[in-house]
Amino acid sequence: MEKVLAIVGPTAVGKTGFGIQLARRYDGEIISGDSIQIYRGLDIGSAKPTKDELSQAVHHLIDIRDPKGRYSVKQFQDLARRCIREISEKGKLPIIVGGTGLYIKAALYDYVFFDEKEEDNQYEDYTNQELYVLLQEKDPAALEKIHINNRKRLIRALNIYEKHQKGISEIKAEQEHRPIYDCLVIGLTCERQELYHRIDERVDRMIEEGLLQEIQSLLKQGVSFDDQCMQAIGYKEFKAYSEGNMTLDECIAEVKKDSRNFAKRQYTFFKNQLEMQWFEDKELAIETIDRWLNKGKS
Repeated sequence: MEKVLAIVGPTAVGKTGFGIQLARRYDGEIISGDSIQIYRGLDIGSAKPTKDELSQAVHHLIDIRDPKGRYSVKQFQDLARRCIREISEKGKLPIIVGGTGLYIKAALYDYVFFDEKEEDNQYEDYTNQELYVLLQEKDPAALEKIHINNRKRLIRALNIYEKHQKGISEIKAEQEHRPIYDCLVIGLTCERQELYHRIDERVDRMIEEGLLQEIQSLLKQGVSFDDQCMQAIGYKEFKAYSEGNMTLDECIAEVKKDSRNFAKRQYTFFKNQLEMQWFEDKELAIETIDRWLNKGKS
């Protein structure tokens, strides 16, 4: 079973630098577990590793999508697992670093996601009533959450059944929500007020580094605030500013507030959804990683 190390935690806690330190120490390669760093051109607001940081360790899943494109947790799961396999085959340690909790859990645990493109045209001539009756025969449990007028979901449920020969509910019930790798998940944390201070400092630094200019450049390229990438914290708040409904100072304050609230949600997800160990002291975290890597060695 492949070993996978994951470094998680709230925004601004120091995951990027620590991940690079560990990659150099353990001959590892980093897989970004961030849902926005995959987009080209969204550098400052996503706190993407700098060119210097990228040169210090091999990074995967950064700058792989156009900002007009969409990206799903299923796509991340597929790509991250492929990276894990390829890194492991080279004899190196895969290290997932990021704060998008669902992405990281999807990569490490036995989650099954259904491809949004599974639909085909074999049912296009069926009426909604006929689709409903057919699904009632094949997967009646699915109808508890699908209305007869939701044609798209009816067809999707039928296609999933045809592909897997079992219904959505049965497939989900079979998932044990257990890791599929020998993984160690390390959570970085710090005192709450210190974290908020770091968040405020980071946002101020982003403004100084040209976040507003980055957003304006994206808009000139045809990216809009309706695009998926611009729904991220650090970007979406500038819509009101660009429309003249908020001052720059008010916008910056909104980014800081949203970032703090996001950090709270990250803590909640990681504490409730992942088997992990929390550390304020990075040296203690390294000692734990050493023991995990050496476990079973003579």
